[in-house]
Amino acid sequence: MQARALAAVTAVTELPPEPDPIIALLHEGRHREAIALCARRHGAVLGRLCMALLGSQADADEATQETLLRAHRAMATYRGEGSVKAWLCGIARHVCAHFLESRRRGRELAELAVVPDLGDESQDMFANRQRARELRAALSQMKPSERDVLVLRYVADLSHREIATACNLDEATARKRISRALARLRSVLSTSDKDA
Repeated sequence: MQARALAAVTAVTELPPEPDPIIALLHEGRHREAIALCARRHGAVLGRLCMALLGSQADADEATQETLLRAHRAMATYRGEGSVKAWLCGIARHVCAHFLESRRRGRELAELAVVPDLGDESQDMFANRQRARELRAALSQMKPSERDVLVLRYVADLSHREIATACNLDEATARKRISRALARLRSVLSTSDKDA
């Protein structure tokens, strides 16, 4: 009896999802407004995704802008498969791959500068930076396909379905790839901890 009552309440409270205003703007051909709304709604996620993939705030900012530019150029051909967020993250993934291919590796020396002792707070900040550096180093040892799914899942906070859309995979394959990539990341991190 309680299960039926709960099902009836749940059925009444579940409303159909609201249509995405970005998609509505795209269908109306209002691409300028659509890209502005994309930047407002998804710019922070794109920035975090690019930062996680590139490891440099300046490059991440540039990659985020390039992602939005490419999205604007591609709006006329948007097919509506998956969410707008997943589509944008897929574009960002490709932009970051291009950045990684063409970028020089000289920036990591600046991160090795000695941090003066300012008390416990600075030590925590230094430890966090060190751990982030270790994580980026571990991610750089992984295959791009492994790194991409982890960053999409844990930085961009995409669902398995959205990751599948962004990476042109089916959902089951995306789940397997995330699971295997996470196991590989743990392995790489434990190896680097033993070496240290």
